[in-house]
Amino acid sequence: MAFDGHIYFDLDGTLTDPYEGISKCILYALDELGFPHPDDEYLLNCIGPPLYDTFPELVGDDLTLKAVDLYRKRFNDVGWQENKLYVGILDALETICTNGHTLFVASSKPHVQAKRIIEHFGMGQFFEAVYGCELDGTRSSKSELLRYAIAENPSGDSRTMIGDRKHDLYGAIANDMRPIGVSYGYGSVEELESAGAVRIAGTPHDLATIIAE
Repeated sequence: MAFDGHIYFDLDGTLTDPYEGISKCILYALDELGFPHPDDEYLLNCIGPPLYDTFPELVGDDLTLKAVDLYRKRFNDVGWQENKLYVGILDALETICTNGHTLFVASSKPHVQAKRIIEHFGMGQFFEAVYGCELDGTRSSKSELLRYAIAENPSGDSRTMIGDRKHDLYGAIANDMRPIGVSYGYGSVEELESAGAVRIAGTPHDLATIIAE
């Protein structure tokens, strides 16, 4: 019987570069609620964590749900298209699939948004399923999301999680998965190493080589 490794990919900062869309949607929500803009460094750190973790720091707990609604209003209109594929990621996914692995997406985005982005960029052919949180924030924690996805797909011979932020790697470790970081996204090498990455890919091309090890 052939070996079947299950490989889970984060979306933002791993498969696509979402900075333009995410930052503009955050600023739109802040403008609508009358709050000042954070600096660019803060916005860069917003790539990866769930919105339910980001907005309390910006608008307070009481206005977080309203801020998320405003963010999603713009994101659903135009923000989701303000995404860019990382150069080489399609070739990497094709190689990993050809090597006999089963691929999944595990994103902190709502699954309806994640699926639309995956299909828009022609990546749907590579993935068995796309997992994300519910609109009310259920399973926005990467640990919880991965636990759910694994329960849905229990047959893999091994499991790996690939992501660019510490949340991805913490989720992997909590679910006994191999944690692999990518440094071309929004987490530094230091962040990824501290979070427990066993390997770090500097480019999408490196992913296929690392997974084959």
